Amino acid sequence: MNRIKLTKALAALLLMSSVLGACDKKAAQQVPEANVEQGTFYIDIYEEGEIEAINSINISSPNIPWRFGNLKISNIVTDGAEVKKGDTVITFDPSEVRKAILDYEDRLIVSNAELEKMLAQNELTMEELNADYEVTRISHEITRMQLESAAHESEIKRREIQLNLDKAEISLNRAKEQIENRRKIQIEEVKQKRLSIRQDEERLEEAHETLNKLFVIAPAPGIAIISRNWSTNSKFQLGDQCWSSQQLIQLPDLSTLKAKVSINEVDIAKVTKGLKVEIRPDAFSDSTFTGYVSTVANLAQNKDNKSNIKIFPVEIIINEYNKNLLPGLTVSCRIIVDEIPNVVYIPLEALHTESDKSYVYKKTVGGYDKVEVQTGYTNSDYVIIESGLDKGDKVALIDPTQVVKEEEKKK
Repeated sequence: MNRIKLTKALAALLLMSSVLGACDKKAAQQVPEANVEQGTFYIDIYEEGEIEAINSINISSPNIPWRFGNLKISNIVTDGAEVKKGDTVITFDPSEVRKAILDYEDRLIVSNAELEKMLAQNELTMEELNADYEVTRISHEITRMQLESAAHESEIKRREIQLNLDKAEISLNRAKEQIENRRKIQIEEVKQKRLSIRQDEERLEEAHETLNKLFVIAPAPGIAIISRNWSTNSKFQLGDQCWSSQQLIQLPDLSTLKAKVSINEVDIAKVTKGLKVEIRPDAFSDSTFTGYVSTVANLAQNKDNKSNIKIFPVEIIINEYNKNLLPGLTVSCRIIVDEIPNVVYIPLEALHTESDKSYVYKKTVGGYDKVEVQTGYTNSDYVIIESGLDKGDKVALIDPTQVVKEEEKKK
């Protein structure tokens, strides 16, 4: 009885195998495959970053007085445009400054006219005061002469003349004081008026200087790279407002560039100075450049204002020069942490797990065999196979039985 059961089971297994083999042969053409490779295995970290210039000339917004309002961009050079020395790269709205210039010019016209009128009025006033003083002086002199000639007059008459002389002397002293006081007042009034005019002249001169500052020119030739406006999280553009001395444009030295990336706190322990790096710009991903880690930050930073995720800034020096490499370009950086020579490895897509075991679908003459493997280190693309496969074997990148099931559904 057991022999009959065993015979039936073997027959069923053979039938199943023949069916699977036939399906495998039919589906093999639809299963993507990969070769088992042997060579140097790289343990790496991939991070997105941005190119920056190591040395560059920074063009900042001008430092202008608060009285002329805010700085508002009315014109700006195209990002990445080539500029010559002396070219205007950014212009700020000059309307407030021009209005201030007209106001100061009008005020100066009025103030100078008022000063001329004041000087003329002062001169007339002093002439009148001097004339009054002269009349008072003559009156005093006449009274004095009368007193000298009144030797034979009665005592009462002489006393009367003496009193008139005292009165005339008081009037004379008062007239003299009026002249001196009026002269001091006039000097101070003219001084204040001229000071006010000088202040307006200085403000006018300041306004003209500010107007010139609103037209920012390139101090040297180069490629204009517009900086990012952190308040909008975009590059500066028309209509944006900025504060004095804010960096707006860079003229980088393109002969020496670096890439700046942020490494998470899990991987930062693997990154050290001197590690080799492959750099691939997103704008032209078919080109690859080399570099090395030059700086690893000791202190973590928040990834952004809204996140508690910690990252560590890392700088990478780019070895090559290329006209297509410009500051501001985003790049994918592959940091090579370690190299393991002469090992067998396969793409991660070919590896499958079941419980605590790893296996692959190995290509055979009749289809695919499910083969258990022992794995080692992995990176972002590949995994080391320590046993179970040899160089030159082929493995399926997907589960071939799933392809068979899909074919059966179609039928």
